[in-house]
Amino acid sequence: MNQFLDLFKQLLKVRPFKKAEGSVLGVDIGSSSIKVVQLRKKRGAAVLETYGEISLGPYGDVGVGRATNLGADKLAEALRDVLKEASVTTKDCGVSIPFSSSLITLIEMPDLPEGQLKEMIPIEARKYIPVPIGEVSLDWFVVPEGNNKLFSGAVSKSNKETKGSKIQVLLVAIHNETLSKYRTVLKDVGLAPTFFEIEIFSTIRAVLEQGVQPVMIVDVGAATTKLYIVEYGIVRTSHIINRGSQNITTSLSKSTGVSEQKAEQMKREMGMLGTVSGGTEGHGVSDAALAALDYIFSEARRTLIGYQKKYNRNIGTVILTGGGIILPGLLPFAQKQFETEVRHANPFSKVETPAFLEETLRSAGPEFAVSVGLALRKLHELE
Repeated sequence: MNQFLDLFKQLLKVRPFKKAEGSVLGVDIGSSSIKVVQLRKKRGAAVLETYGEISLGPYGDVGVGRATNLGADKLAEALRDVLKEASVTTKDCGVSIPFSSSLITLIEMPDLPEGQLKEMIPIEARKYIPVPIGEVSLDWFVVPEGNNKLFSGAVSKSNKETKGSKIQVLLVAIHNETLSKYRTVLKDVGLAPTFFEIEIFSTIRAVLEQGVQPVMIVDVGAATTKLYIVEYGIVRTSHIINRGSQNITTSLSKSTGVSEQKAEQMKREMGMLGTVSGGTEGHGVSDAALAALDYIFSEARRTLIGYQKKYNRNIGTVILTGGGIILPGLLPFAQKQFETEVRHANPFSKVETPAFLEETLRSAGPEFAVSVGLALRKLHELE
């Protein structure tokens, strides 16, 4: 068990490492790009050796920043290129699985011994998984009793063993087809993965500190935005919004009459702040962005408010991550949407980096949250 999860032992614990040293790699294969981060242990700390990113658009004959659905051969080509460009020197790695290729849900089960749960959970899982159970790999984790009480009502010690006692179980399923495809890609480029992990768990490890307050993570990708509410290291709810950064590019291209390639460049340079000329009148880049962003943040706000009302728990922080939030002026816009603290993810804060790269890595950090989280877990495997 715990092939994909290692929640309480590894998820948020970025503790000092032992003396053994070695380089490891985190590989994040996204829909629009591949990101890699190589770390090593030095004097008990995680140290950045190299990092890199490559857009997948050109490998699928579409523009930079566009989501793709490449075959194993093209993914292997792109991965090989970014490994070379970033001067990666290790084959020892952990690899992310897209949230869209997985299912994560909390289910309620009778409070039974682990052996009986192993038999019952695959049967119960059929109710939640929309494909034949043989097409996925299952894993599960029993939520500790203290967390169960917060969300299911307290269970006293005197009746814990009674027939009506319930526990919550975090159920995870991953499409076998995705695992097979990634194994083929990694074999082709000569990498040696020791684990596959759904991207949300890597993100949590990289961007959250241990704490008791619930946090919402808003992960803006190219084609979709993922919402996660995390409390005590447990993903309490998750939601996918079918809007992403490429929707902004498309809107800007149409409103200004420029190519999508040019629109992507304008979006990255000016974001919510600039004004450009198109046709017979000027267009604010922010105007083109607003339609997609309004939809994304209204959905995020609805999810946040719904959770707070359901569990009577205040969400103290919203963390923005993913390549889609690297947009000038987006943070002030996002801060107006939520009545709580909003900040960018800064995964490189958990890693020792060269001083001259500090600003660059702080800006690029949200894009590398998954790959940093993977590499941190991989370092702990060396202990």
